[in-house]
Amino acid sequence: MSSRLMNVSSRETTQYVSHFILMGFPSRPEMQLLYFGLFSVAYALTLMGNTAIVCAVRWDQRLHTPMYILLGNFSLLEICYVTTTVPNMLANFLSTSKSISFVSCFAQFYFFFSLGCDEGFYLCIMAFDRYLAVCRPLHYPRIMTKQLYTGLVIFGWSCGFVLFLTPVVLISQLPFCGPNIIDHFMCDPVPLMTLSCSEDTTTQLIYSTFNAIFMFGTFLFILCSYALVILAVLKMSSAASKRKAFSTCASHLTVVTLFFGSVTVMYISPGSGRPVEVQKIVALFYSVITPLCNPLIYSLRNKEMKNALRKVFGTEIPVHKT
Repeated sequence: MSSRLMNVSSRETTQYVSHFILMGFPSRPEMQLLYFGLFSVAYALTLMGNTAIVCAVRWDQRLHTPMYILLGNFSLLEICYVTTTVPNMLANFLSTSKSISFVSCFAQFYFFFSLGCDEGFYLCIMAFDRYLAVCRPLHYPRIMTKQLYTGLVIFGWSCGFVLFLTPVVLISQLPFCGPNIIDHFMCDPVPLMTLSCSEDTTTQLIYSTFNAIFMFGTFLFILCSYALVILAVLKMSSAASKRKAFSTCASHLTVVTLFFGSVTVMYISPGSGRPVEVQKIVALFYSVITPLCNPLIYSLRNKEMKNALRKVFGTEIPVHKT
């Protein structure tokens, strides 16, 4: 009985870490200021680009279709996604302590990866929408009803938050007894698990399996959807229809490649021992660069979106029919 109490007491004392130190990108103060400036601009541009798409979809009646409603929600998701990590990273560039509380660290971990999971589901939903629009054009209005796409929007927002509870709870229960320095710019599960006092292979296995099933499952669904879309497009007789369909699919596939490419490299095998700097660069790519590029990818190749954005910014050019 006494040994049991000692074990419980020992576990309680070793598990308690009140805060973590996020190292970020260690460098001279001048470089920290430069990083602050660069990432501030990137964050501002990300917010502006994605907010512009959300406003265009909200205010332009011509964009009140399932494809653009899903795109508007995806852009809103991107805003939430970058806001979970970038403001804290910017604050740390100007801070000397660079500390984050235990609870705040795991809250950031939960919201960032839940929203990232939601992004994967949204890419699946958008691929499904394109499949129906291109491969089942006559049945599309009957299948993609307001009730269906509203349900898909709710599913896309909520699913990640439900699924990611298990990994976050499992990792938060690991014994953290020091050191508490995370050589990263955010509370990433890979360095978090390495800080645990004991190597819990079961938690690592569950986490890796969860990531593998999610990423391969969603990526395979998207790949199959667009393979069917491309086959259907190749059978079209109209060159203009082919061009429009390929343009839309190219935008979606570019975003899919950027998102899944970087995330797969990082999280399929968290214990693979990649250099820390490589981990940071890959994480920077999917957490900052991809959300920055997405508005450009979706708007530059889309005539309707470009016209709606001109309308939002008051620069709409009247088109005269001949």
